[in-house]
Amino acid sequence: MSDKVKVKVSKEHPELAPDQQAAVPDKVKKPQYGRVLEDFEPGEVFTHPRGLTVDRAFAIEFAQEFFETNPIYLNETVAKAHGYRDIPLSPLMVMNLALSLGVQNDSEKAVANLGYYDMHFLQPVYPGDTLTAKTKVLARKERGEKPGIVTIRTIGLNQDNELVLQYDRKIMVAPAGQKSAPTTVTGESFEDTDDIELQIPVPGTIPTNLTGTKTYFEDFTVGDVIIHKNGRTITDEHLPWTYRVMNTHPLHFDSLFSKSRKGPMSGEPIVYGGLVFAWLCGLASRDVSENALWDLGYTEGYHTQPAFSGDTVGAISRVLKVEEGPTGLDAGIVTFQLVGVKGVTAVEAVEKHGPDLFMKENNKKAAGKEKITDKIFEIERRLLIKKRPSALS
Repeated sequence: MSDKVKVKVSKEHPELAPDQQAAVPDKVKKPQYGRVLEDFEPGEVFTHPRGLTVDRAFAIEFAQEFFETNPIYLNETVAKAHGYRDIPLSPLMVMNLALSLGVQNDSEKAVANLGYYDMHFLQPVYPGDTLTAKTKVLARKERGEKPGIVTIRTIGLNQDNELVLQYDRKIMVAPAGQKSAPTTVTGESFEDTDDIELQIPVPGTIPTNLTGTKTYFEDFTVGDVIIHKNGRTITDEHLPWTYRVMNTHPLHFDSLFSKSRKGPMSGEPIVYGGLVFAWLCGLASRDVSENALWDLGYTEGYHTQPAFSGDTVGAISRVLKVEEGPTGLDAGIVTFQLVGVKGVTAVEAVEKHGPDLFMKENNKKAAGKEKITDKIFEIERRLLIKKRPSALS
C-alpha cells in the first residue's frame, strides 16, 4: 500500500470572488491546442495525452454500435476457440482511439484529414489493456498562403510498450506566419517498424454455426461487386461517440465553431470521419468479414465528402485480389475496395454511377470526369478469411 499524506482542510471557506479584482486583459489566458503548419518539424516525435484502459463493456458496445458481426469481437467462447485469450477489441476501435488521442497534438487545428495510408494491426488489444499513442512528423509541404500538407505516422502501444497499430495519414494545416506554442510533450523514442510482422493466433476447433455459409475465402472472386443491403442513418449520436473515443477537434461537436468556418466544411458539426469509417466497415461486415481471422490493414483511403447528422450512408465492396494465406493457417487473403455513399442506397449508387463509382476521386479531374457527390469514402482493405470447413463443403 502506498504512503498517505494527511491534508488539513478548514471547515469553513469564505466566498472570495466578490473581493477579487475583475479579470483584466493581461491576466486572461486562452489555452490553444493543435498545431499550425510552422509547428510541424519533420522528425519530431510527440507523445499524446491521457491514454485509455479499455474495459470489456466498452469493447463490446463499440462492436455492437458499429455493426460488427464477426463473433470474435462479441463472443468470448468463439474468440478463445480462435486462439485469442479474450474478446479482442475491434480493429476500428483501436484505430479510432489511437487517432483521437493524437488530435490534441497533431490535428486539432487541421483544415481536413486527407487520407489514411499503410495501416497495420500488429497484434490484438484486449479488455483491460491500456492503449497509448505517439506521432512522428514525416514531412511538411508548404504551399504559400494556402494550407500546407503534413504527413504523420501514428503508433498505438499497449501497457507493455508493444506495438499494436501503425499507420500514416496526411492532414491539411493552415500556416500562421510563425510558430505557435503547442502543448505537445515531445520525445525521441518512437517504436515504429518497417518490418511488418503480425502476431496472429492459431485457431483451434471453431464453431461453424454462428456465421453465414457464404463468407468464406472460397466465396470471393476477383471482380465481384457486393452491394451491402442495409444503410445507416447517422443522428446526433455521433456527438457523444466523438467524445467517447476522445476526439477533441471542435469541428465535430461545437456548432458555433462549425458555423464560423467558411466553405463546404461550414455549418453544423461534421461527423468525425473515423466513425464513418467504422460504420461503413460494419455495414459490410456480415457480407465480407464475419469469417475473418484478422483485419490485415488498409492500404490507402480517403474521405471524399463530409457526412452530417441526418445523412444515411451505405457501403459497397469490390473484390480486387484473392491469394493464399500464411503457412499454418487454413485461410486466404482477400483484398477489397470499400466505397461509402450517402443520400442514395448502395443499389442506386451502383446503378447511377457504374464503374465511375470505383474510380479514385483524386484521379477524376485528370480523366476528364466529374467527382461523385454521393460518394463519401473509399479505401482498400485486406482481410485474412477462413477457408470453408470440411463440415460445410
